[in-house]
Amino acid sequence: MTSSRLERLDRVRSAMSTAGVDCLLLSLGADLPWLTGYTAMPLERLTMLVLPADGDATLVIARLEAPRVEEDRDAFAVVAWDEHEDPVELVARLVGARRELAISDRAWATFLLQLQATMPDAAWRAASTVTGPLRAVKDAGEVAALAAASSAADRVATALVRGDIALVGRTEAEVSDDIGRRLVAEGHQRVNFAIVGSGPNSASPHHDATARVIGPGEAVVCDFGGTMDGYCSDITRTAFTGDPPEEFQALYGVLQEAQAAAVAAAAVGTPCEQVDRVARDIITGGGYGEFFIHRTGHGIGLEEHEDPYIVGGNGQPLLPGHAFSVEPGIYLPGRFGARIEDIVVASDEGPRSLNRVDHALAVVEA
Repeated sequence: MTSSRLERLDRVRSAMSTAGVDCLLLSLGADLPWLTGYTAMPLERLTMLVLPADGDATLVIARLEAPRVEEDRDAFAVVAWDEHEDPVELVARLVGARRELAISDRAWATFLLQLQATMPDAAWRAASTVTGPLRAVKDAGEVAALAAASSAADRVATALVRGDIALVGRTEAEVSDDIGRRLVAEGHQRVNFAIVGSGPNSASPHHDATARVIGPGEAVVCDFGGTMDGYCSDITRTAFTGDPPEEFQALYGVLQEAQAAAVAAAAVGTPCEQVDRVARDIITGGGYGEFFIHRTGHGIGLEEHEDPYIVGGNGQPLLPGHAFSVEPGIYLPGRFGARIEDIVVASDEGPRSLNRVDHALAVVEA
């Protein structure tokens, strides 16, 4: 891991120099494990990697947490603080006279406020302005990890579309729990979400699974994913319990065309907003434009949502190694909805879908 970490640290320092950032302060969030292998617990005790553009990295951590760190002395030093010490003052000493600072997007506000009070003449910005574009481009090992997680999620999704996961007569919460157990059984260490929206709830993209019992003649949107060996999966498939009416089949046909076209459009060099536009134009042309209420996709890696975002207004061209979801949806409030989602990697050989489960509407027994 040392060579990989050193290479990443070199890339970060180079990006810091280009951006005019003197020191990076990393706490909660994925940047810290990306560089050190250690994930900070969301505690009231401060954990922070102090990474100067012109100096060695130091991980400041509470002494009782230090045993959880796998030290890599070539990449970073570890400084453990005791309960009677002030870790903010310790971080400030390591920052020294540097005053162009970037801090983790997810760092607790209380620590940022304390650091600002300690260094009132410093200028602050979000760490993602430096790390986001770097983390967005996955190396071969990261793509392999994403592919393995996606394959594991595919095995659960395959059971869903084949009807092996019972829907009718069960609550949304029961199906959600079933999907979560299957993700773990297929190798995920953690379930990040398992959305199950049935009937009118299928028109709510981020519906919380409830005690509603799934009945016959209903759309059921299942969007689920987890973390496997550090990297995330995310897949959505839509099922219908019994014979779907022509209206729903027509809606789903438009959605399937839009999703396939957006995946095909996700070639290296294509702006992210163009991929979004491809899906949106087809859905709008099919008469459902007002019912496509979210972006077409998001980046994925150590986090479920990260750069690049497949959304209007993002002119970032896709680069080899960019990994992201393509997940258009159509939602008719109070009636039904549908979504299809795959994880895609942009490559010089063309868009590579990491999910292989059938995209056709899954018609399961009522």
